[in-house]
Amino acid sequence: MKFAIIFAAFFLATPAWAARPFVTDDARLTTAGSCQLESWVRQYEGSSEFWALPACNPTGNLEITLGGGRASYKETGSTDDYVLQLKTLFKPLTTNGWGWGLGVGRVEHPEIAPGPNQLGNTYVYLPFSASLAQDRFFVHANVGWLRDKASNQDRNTWGLGGEYYPQPRLALIAESFGDDKTQPYWQTGLRYSVIPNLFQLDVTTGQQYGGASASRWLSFGLRWTPERLF
Repeated sequence: MKFAIIFAAFFLATPAWAARPFVTDDARLTTAGSCQLESWVRQYEGSSEFWALPACNPTGNLEITLGGGRASYKETGSTDDYVLQLKTLFKPLTTNGWGWGLGVGRVEHPEIAPGPNQLGNTYVYLPFSASLAQDRFFVHANVGWLRDKASNQDRNTWGLGGEYYPQPRLALIAESFGDDKTQPYWQTGLRYSVIPNLFQLDVTTGQQYGGASASRWLSFGLRWTPERLF
């Protein structure tokens, strides 16, 4: 479960990797002694993305995410991005309670030549989550910092989201996220547990507030969360 996407490019404002389909991260981890896979496609007016982010929790309180994605543009070809993130919790989220933690990571966007052409973003953030009404409603909030190597800027990042379960297998989600240098974004959609606690599908749509139609996206994703692998 990861505050995250193309953050080296379009999602620069929110560089962590959240539980699908969220960008705003939660105060939860992948199951101890197991791994998970989150993968999705996102379609824009003039481009598309594909991402795969495996994550493992070998110690019980350290989630390690290592994955990447490819963005394809109609006029300029494609680019690849790679992500490494570590996340831990200082207080795990409990039913009708709250939790918080720390995430750190880096996004790499390699060019043909190494050295100064290696574009990367280093980031740190604090995820906070609260459970209400016996886990039928969750609120998630993030604050953080990002160093954008491409523009040589420091950015203060944030995210705020909520998920509501009208029934155990179905979650409705809505969120807003951004930084202190650009207009924020919004996203809304739903997540459905095909096999509870193992396999989920989701669909979302979103856009930058006041942004052009090119900033609007439609996304489809999946999440596989086996109980134990090692």
